[in-house]
Amino acid sequence: MADSDRAWVGILDFPAADREARPRERGLTMVIDKGIGLTGTRDLMELAGDYVDQVKLTFGTSAFYPYRLLRQKIELVKSYGVDIFPGGTFLELALMQNKLEAYLERAEALGFTGIEVSDGTITIDAATRAATIRRARAFGFTLVVSEVGKKDPRDQVPDLKLWTQVEDDLASGSDLVIVEGRESGQGVVIYDEAGHILEQELEQMVSHVSQPGRLMWEAPQKAQQHQLVMRFGPNVNLGNIAPDEALALEALRVGLRGDTLRQYFLTVSDGAATARTAVVGVPR
Repeated sequence: MADSDRAWVGILDFPAADREARPRERGLTMVIDKGIGLTGTRDLMELAGDYVDQVKLTFGTSAFYPYRLLRQKIELVKSYGVDIFPGGTFLELALMQNKLEAYLERAEALGFTGIEVSDGTITIDAATRAATIRRARAFGFTLVVSEVGKKDPRDQVPDLKLWTQVEDDLASGSDLVIVEGRESGQGVVIYDEAGHILEQELEQMVSHVSQPGRLMWEAPQKAQQHQLVMRFGPNVNLGNIAPDEALALEALRVGLRGDTLRQYFLTVSDGAATARTAVVGVPR
């Protein structure tokens, strides 16, 4: 959509003036799709396509689509310049069954633009993980992402430093590394059981990763999105966003929600240390 097509163009400026526009390498939004039909997908793309960068058909949900319908959906999303890929759980099953090559061939034939490499449920050795990333890259997918962190705390690998895995994945060819957050955003990696961000875990990850801008934080909860935007700015990569929350997240990024508008106002104000509300005169 051209700027001139926007309903409020030229009337109000966004408080966050440095929000990157598509196509972008920072500030990516990945929407989690648990089973939206063609009509819902078209509605999402028409309304929010400029603010969505990736659509993930999460878990193994794409296995239940009729072939023709899945092809139509993939082509529809691609027509808006948005990447689309199947969830990593599906790839994990392919590895377990020694069918990676067939999986990648079918994903390519279906028209997917991306592949996610993960071991959120199973455990794969470092060499296999690196080889899988490189193989997906060799297939020519425009987007290869990997994911670190286990979905179930009982499956955590002792002494595994996730930031080491991040560095290895980037070296192997991952465009982005997703930090596991599940669809609940609770009890995994940087989140406690209530969904609160564990500051120490977050800062450890950031401080040990050479390119933190290539991390994508799964953040399904609004409070998590707010905290990550305020920590990293409007161009933080966020994933597992519900389709009906895509515009709300964009408003949060640019300061058009009360949470971030207040923060941006305090940041750009004249330096007054006390929290206050702007007082605006009414034209007479």
